[in-house]
Amino acid sequence: MLPATIPIFPLPNVVLFPSVFLPLHIFEPRYRQMVTDALAGDRVIGMTLLKPGWKGDYEGRPAVYPIGCAGLITHAERQSDGRFNIVLRGVTKFRISDERHTAPYRIAVVEALPEVLAEGDRASLVERRERVVSKLAAAGERQGLHLPLGLPDEELLNTLAQYLPMAPVERQALLECDGVVARSAALIDLLEMQVLAAPGSWSAGDPH
Repeated sequence: MLPATIPIFPLPNVVLFPSVFLPLHIFEPRYRQMVTDALAGDRVIGMTLLKPGWKGDYEGRPAVYPIGCAGLITHAERQSDGRFNIVLRGVTKFRISDERHTAPYRIAVVEALPEVLAEGDRASLVERRERVVSKLAAAGERQGLHLPLGLPDEELLNTLAQYLPMAPVERQALLECDGVVARSAALIDLLEMQVLAAPGSWSAGDPH
């Protein structure tokens, strides 16, 4: 169950999805304190995407998109200088309704937005997974993409949404979809509208 208030870690180019792992290097003092406090508590941190224009107020509280994803710290390694290398695993989406100014880092009042797959949606999800994998197969041959086909449907589609090359705002739009079935349809639309970019290797495997 998601607590009513959670620390949030806003970044300009990172969006976390449920059930997907995210490695992070934590170096700012306020966010080092955030990780220290989280490790002493429930180990939950909320990831949010900064809105455009954040650079002018980064040291303060620049605007973030209200929908984010909470992650559980599954691994933490503290460096000798106080920095952290951590791994989050996405737990659930949330909506921010307010912020509390009780810590050096940002604390948000949140409402959990769990994504529950209805039994009747399973066939649609399987069909859309096959379409996504088919569309990526040719690009995989050209670019050396490695698709983690052993993952369950929801995890595979969320992993692709998190790690395929796309603009942060497109990734945010995928997060805000009403569940993984709608997200898979939006992902198909994105793949149809754009050619997968640059040459080189991309892996959607477990990043830790």
